[in-house]
Amino acid sequence: MTLLDSWIRGEHTGETLRGTTATFPTYRKGSGPGVIVIHEIPGLTPEVIGFGEEVVAAGYTVVMPHLFGTPERPLGPGSLVSAMRQVCVSKEFTKLARRETSPVAGWLRSLARDLHAELGGPGVGALGMCFTGGFALAMMVDDAVAAPVLCQPSAPFPVGKERAADLNLSPADLSTVKSRAAGGCQVLGLQYSSDAATGTRFDTLTREIGGAFIRVEFEGKGHSTVTAHRQQEGVDRVLAFFSEKLTG
Repeated sequence: MTLLDSWIRGEHTGETLRGTTATFPTYRKGSGPGVIVIHEIPGLTPEVIGFGEEVVAAGYTVVMPHLFGTPERPLGPGSLVSAMRQVCVSKEFTKLARRETSPVAGWLRSLARDLHAELGGPGVGALGMCFTGGFALAMMVDDAVAAPVLCQPSAPFPVGKERAADLNLSPADLSTVKSRAAGGCQVLGLQYSSDAATGTRFDTLTREIGGAFIRVEFEGKGHSTVTAHRQQEGVDRVLAFFSEKLTG
């Protein structure tokens, strides 16, 4: 029996921000309010699936898109190289561009709208990690997302000070995020304070949306706050955030 055998495999087709139609596989499990868990590089690793199981056990319908990598393949040099190769050749992901939203965000917003329409409630949760960390912020542009969580957002790759501070959002999307934050939609962010991959994005978020940004930082060396370098406090804060925003 594999780690994903108990999950329902499906797919979702939606429009990207490039105006093209894309289809990606999805894995779904649980009941209750919807939460979209977006995997990090190199993909749906055992640690990411394990985190998804924790969210399911807390009382949520979890949908995990499969955007790149090989499902269930452990983190390692081979899986990292393979996933990076897929990411770098894909037009759906921005890697170095500043002030630009990754095109796949359009597809993710479509997935969130469909899940919200099906399950109802105040909205769905969205959690991104590492390379996909900022995707949850980009999804917040759509009212269907009521609980965005950014775990160690690392795109665009922090080459230089400007990219290290960039939120992976277009000016128009940033304006919408600020408007929603001013209207009461909070953003939860988790990172290791000394993690070079996240750059100074948390400072940018604090400056742009102020008190609507809930900033959680951990000491020590680490990167993946809810998976490989898991912090139980971080997982607890995420689940409490979802409970507050999605179930009241």
